[in-house]
Amino acid sequence: MGKEADILAKIVVVEDDVYMREELLNLLEKSGYDTIGLSDFENAVSEIAAYFPDLILLDINLPFRSGFEICKELKAKQIGTILVLTARDKLQDELHALDLGADDYLTKPCNMSRLLARIKNLLRRKEEQVQQGLLDGGGFLLDPNTFTIYVGNSSYLMPPNEGKILLALLKNSPKIVSKKELCIRLWGTEEFIDENALQVNFTRLRKTLREFGLEERIETVRGQGYRLKEQVRL
Repeated sequence: MGKEADILAKIVVVEDDVYMREELLNLLEKSGYDTIGLSDFENAVSEIAAYFPDLILLDINLPFRSGFEICKELKAKQIGTILVLTARDKLQDELHALDLGADDYLTKPCNMSRLLARIKNLLRRKEEQVQQGLLDGGGFLLDPNTFTIYVGNSSYLMPPNEGKILLALLKNSPKIVSKKELCIRLWGTEEFIDENALQVNFTRLRKTLREFGLEERIETVRGQGYRLKEQVRL
């Protein structure tokens, strides 16, 4: 990723130790990142979401709620890339964080050069995916050629009809896509197509998205069609 992209990246530091938080903010600012330090840990998720971050540095031992809970909720809402930075050095804690969707895990005290390298790597990974022609759906990436959906470190090759529907919704988001247009995209015609056939494909797509916690992104607009809602922000 180029220097310009690095400068534009916004990082939220979720660390309750004031001295550590200031040290991290100072380091990141000097490295060209747009940084914010979280101080309201009671409403951590909504506070983080309000900043629309590219990356979140997340401690585990926090007041009110653990970083594990925050990580799980952020991932459920498809908010940001998460790098856990914690003093908890047990393997089971690291595996638990990664299982909840964390993108990387580092233990404190941490070499600051290593931390910056991990941050660059995470941001570069997302940028490269977009540059490879993947479409960013806010919480997921979609390959428009193979209909492969990428969510975090997971991917799934969708059947063609499911992929065509999601691609149509993504390209038009947040506008409504009519049933007529979807039928043409799937079968090349709107004539003699049983509406149930379209509904079956939507049911399958919703099931696929449910596996990634994305089911609520598709909205049925009665009498008009369907649309992909923009990424939820609190």
